[in-house]
Amino acid sequence: MTARGEERALVAQVEGHLLLAATREEGRRAAARLVDRFDWLTDSQRRDLEQHFETEYVTLARTAWQRTALRAETLRQEYEHRYRALRLRLVAGFVLACALLASTALLSLSA
Repeated sequence: MTARGEERALVAQVEGHLLLAATREEGRRAAARLVDRFDWLTDSQRRDLEQHFETEYVTLARTAWQRTALRAETLRQEYEHRYRALRLRLVAGFVLACALLASTALLSLSA
């Protein structure tokens, strides 16, 4: 891997950690809002519910990220396929145009 590739991989890894940390914090805040509605819970029940809620929140977020990444990969492959087909048609059209110009030039020279 090139230095540039290693740099990008490191940036992606840091971004992933920051995204996960932000999601965990969102989960904690959402869990705290939920638990505040249940004033009859004991402190240990609150902590347990908050922990379970945060875990589920992060799991759901991770599942959504995986679905998004899978869809992005599918779209990337579809667009690459279309791009290759378009490029092939463009090159074929260019070659055909050059052949037509060359044959026209040869015909005009021979006349």
